[in-house]
This record gives sequence, C-alpha cells and structure tokens, in this order.
Amino acid sequence: MLLANGRAVDFDYLLIATGTRARPWPDAGEAALDGVFAVRTRDDACKLAARLAARPRHVLVVGGGFIGCEVASECRDLGLEVTIVERGPTPLGGALGSTIGQIVAEHQRTHGVQLRLGTVVTTLEGTPDNRLCGAQLSDGSALEADVAIIALGAIRNVEWLLSTDLSVDERGLECDTYCRAIDSQGEVVENVFVAGDVARWPHPLYAYDNQLLAVEHWGNAVAQAATAAHNMLSPSFEYRKHTTLPAFWSSQFGLNIKSVGLPTVAEQVLITQSSFGMRRFTAVYGRQGRTVAAVSFNAGQTLPFYHALVEHAAPFPPAVHAADGPAEAQPMPAGFPARGHPKYDTGMEPDTVSQP
Repeated sequence: MLLANGRAVDFDYLLIATGTRARPWPDAGEAALDGVFAVRTRDDACKLAARLAARPRHVLVVGGGFIGCEVASECRDLGLEVTIVERGPTPLGGALGSTIGQIVAEHQRTHGVQLRLGTVVTTLEGTPDNRLCGAQLSDGSALEADVAIIALGAIRNVEWLLSTDLSVDERGLECDTYCRAIDSQGEVVENVFVAGDVARWPHPLYAYDNQLLAVEHWGNAVAQAATAAHNMLSPSFEYRKHTTLPAFWSSQFGLNIKSVGLPTVAEQVLITQSSFGMRRFTAVYGRQGRTVAAVSFNAGQTLPFYHALVEHAAPFPPAVHAADGPAEAQPMPAGFPARGHPKYDTGMEPDTVSQP
C-alpha cells in the first residue's frame, strides 16, 4: 500500500473502513457563506452549537432525513425558529416511508417546525460581506435565514480506491458475507476486508434480485467490524458471516425512534400497537408476504418481539394479538419513493457477488 506521503507499507491483512463524509452544498461559493454548516464530525457539531448559542433569528435545515430532523429538534429545544425544506412528501420519508412520515410531520408541526415539503432549495443567498441571509426555493418562494444546516446525506470515501482492481464505485466497496473484498472480476480477495458505511454486501434476508446491502448506521459499523476482525485473525479460516439485522435509533421532538430490519425495501406497513394518541406506537413493514422490518416510537420495549419476526421472515401481516392493537389488520402502502425518484434509496444496490 502506498500512503499519501509516498511511503510504502506492507501488510498481511488489510481492513478498509474509510466510512463516509457529509455531502456538501453543491455550489462552493454558497457553501462558503458564513452561516452555512454541515454536521458530521465533532468539530462540525461544536461550531454549529456555538452559532446556535448566539441566537440566530431563523434556522434553515436543508433535508428532512435523520440528521436534519435531529438538528431541527435541537433548535426547537433552544427556542429557535426553524424551517425544514424537504424534497419528499414527508420528513423521514426516505427512511420510514411517507405513511409513517406523515405522523412525523404532524409531530414536528406540533413542536413549531415550519415544513416546506415537495420543495428544494435552489440558491443560498448572501450579503455583500458573505453572510448567509436567505434562500430561494424551487416553488419560487424565498426564506430569510442566518443559519443553514446542509443535511443532504453522505458520500462514501472510496475515491482512493477507484484506480485499484477492486469492485468499487460511488456506492461503496463490494464484499462477500465474510467481509472479504471482491475484485473487478467478481473474485474474492482473501486478505482485504471491508466494514462499515463504505461496504456493500449480500444479506440472506434481503436477497432480492441479487442486491447488495449498504447500511450507514453506527450499529452496523460496529457489528461488521467485529465480524471482519474475527475473520482476519482466524487462524483456521473459521469464518463468521455478517448477518446482523440492520438497526438504528434516533431521539427527536420527544420521540425515541427505534428500528430493526430494512424498512426501505417494504411495500406495505401496518401499525400493530398504538396508544396515547399515536405518541407511542409500533409499525411493521412487509414485502411479498413476509415481515422485513419494524419501527417503534416511544415503544422500544416491543422491538425484541418484532426482531424475532423479522429474523425468521414471519408472514406479513403478522399475528400479534396485542391488547393495544387494531381491531382489524389493515396494511397501508409504505410510501417509499419509486425507483428513479431522487429520494429513492432502499439501502440496497443492484449487483451480484461471488460466494465462496
């Protein structure tokens, strides 16, 4: 391996875990305006916290995913005026679908968030001294803002690998279920392993059309790194497969949101348990007649039960028979963006992978 300083380093085994970085605002001049922030690193968070402590008049959040919604929640906790501009029909629609996203939207409005949905920011505007002062939107309207938080997702750190013989592109680096890298010919590279946000791999529960999983959540990075480390150090090639179910959690607007499985591949969703006027509920996602994921709002104690349903590919809709369940199971469309939509992202990539 050749380092940036020209030094060559030999290795017996290599783990590639270069992760992702925040997707920047596409116009470099506008991105450089004083008041425009991205949130990825601790330094990013510290700089933003200092600016929010200075009591800006209005905060613009560009993007209604998890980062955007969590930052908006913090702004409202600080008593700041905040607007989320989101391309899709609801916040968190790309992660949870628009059916559950509508519940999120109602909750955010109750907490004072201004939502501009089905809209994108086209231009960030600055003053003559290069301070952010507002934004132009795709519907022809304008917003005043002295802070803008860019929450447009992540870019995988793979540029340094594009000239290698590994199977890699902007979607990430392909590996098998044992976390071993795949080369451009579809063959396993025995001494190069991959883990975390940069990896794409096959999962037995989500083997639709030979697609590969790409998960950008902390829990997966930890679990996949543990699998890769075991396999790299296994003296007798007693490899483990990385089959951990994707899972994530988020705290925002007084909600503790937890998920297990892969909601984004679902066709339908069913709210199986609910109470306190939908301030506490659990929803289950289905695809092709089987349960593929579950998400809870302020009801994390229910997830172990649903984890087992997902892990065993239980029929959908599942027979829960909960005391706080609906009288009749009536699944609804999950409401994920269709293929080709700018927000379409199942967390899976069409591809093939060689198996040992």
